[in-house]
Amino acid sequence: MLDREVVKEFLDDRIEDLEVPKDISKNALVEAFCQYTEDDYYEWLKDNCKSFFDHGNPDWDWIRDRIKANE
Repeated sequence: MLDREVVKEFLDDRIEDLEVPKDISKNALVEAFCQYTEDDYYEWLKDNCKSFFDHGNPDWDWIRDRIKANE
């Protein structure tokens, strides 16, 4: 779950040139953006999980190399 305060600060910097309609509150905008991002993030994680584990046929040597590279 995204930190709503961090997202609010991020959006403040990124959309300062946009004129947000007055009937859309900052909190509602932040929440909608977070939901959109989290939905996309979950799909991204699922796709990357499939790729990382080679669709159920993982290359354990490659995975070991990745683990070693991060140690």
